[in-house]
Amino acid sequence: MTARAAARFVVTALVVLAIAGMAACGDRHDAPPPPAAALGLPPLPGVPPSAAQAELGRQLFFDRRLSFNGTMSCAMCHVPEEGFASNASRLAVGIEGRSLRRNAPTVLNVAWVRELFHDGREPSLEAQAWSPLLHPHEMANPSPGHVIERLRALPDYAGRFERAFDGRGPSMDTVGAALAAYERSLVAADSRFDRWRYGGDAQALTPLEQRGFALFTGAARCAACHRVGERDAPFTDHRYHATGVGFVPGPARLVVPLAPGVQTVLEAGALAPFADPRPPDLGRFEVTLDPADRHAFRTPSLRNVARTAPYMHDGSLATLDDVVDFYNRGGGDLEGKSPLLAPLGLAGDDKRALVAFLRALDSAALPALVAAARAP
Repeated sequence: MTARAAARFVVTALVVLAIAGMAACGDRHDAPPPPAAALGLPPLPGVPPSAAQAELGRQLFFDRRLSFNGTMSCAMCHVPEEGFASNASRLAVGIEGRSLRRNAPTVLNVAWVRELFHDGREPSLEAQAWSPLLHPHEMANPSPGHVIERLRALPDYAGRFERAFDGRGPSMDTVGAALAAYERSLVAADSRFDRWRYGGDAQALTPLEQRGFALFTGAARCAACHRVGERDAPFTDHRYHATGVGFVPGPARLVVPLAPGVQTVLEAGALAPFADPRPPDLGRFEVTLDPADRHAFRTPSLRNVARTAPYMHDGSLATLDDVVDFYNRGGGDLEGKSPLLAPLGLAGDDKRALVAFLRALDSAALPALVAAARAP
């Protein structure tokens, strides 16, 4: 084993041990874990939470009793075995089987996300944690006080908050902080790409995957939004772009051939009953009311992207091949879409190489994260 390989093995072992230790910590108010980030990511923002806070957050994350009727938990939309997202449906499913507006994004590496949700409407994980708890179609609690009183009445939470938060019991602050602490522990970098680019392992990527990376940063223009740096790769620009994905224009005139030389025209009124009944999703505009943000959505990181299908804010693209085809066409048919989008003219071999590269972004830490999430 070379010195470089030995060092990489030690770093990986330390990350796995830190995750396992966090899962096993119980109620102990342990010292914060080391702030070092996994290979390929910048240093973890902020002060790392204690292991006791993260373990309390893990219990809350999986606890269905936090929903109004005791049937929903955070983990039902952010499934560990499905990349901490949901592969089962295009749109997230809420309480009583209600279909939500948007796809469930992964919470892997969410500590590096600057603004939460597809439209960036929440500035912190602590604040974001309460949105699904109170949304009438998600966990449907009538108020924060309702959730807090339920937690105070559950015997298995007795003393847990006080031990994790220096004597403070369940409250809006401590519930949000505990859930945020667990989510910040879901660090999943150290992919084969990271070992190749940042770890010095020239054999970590196949020639096909290396060609895909050259396309990613070159002719395919992916890195214009999914940033790759010299020392780390967030795979996002933390901005919002209108790509035209999922946009369905209103009904228009349709010429219908009936026979050779015979046709009829259906006007908009006749087509209206067959139109998509959902209003167009205005995306970031709903937060800023800036016309430039119409139909714009946050650029997601592409780390572990092979695990988090379906794709886009509305789950309308089922596979990575579909995503590459979408951008190869220049995006969707939307007036005012991002000027960064244009037809790419990629050939079949180019598209295959690009998808192969995207599949090389899976983290080596994923099995340990899933195991820690499901620990008793």
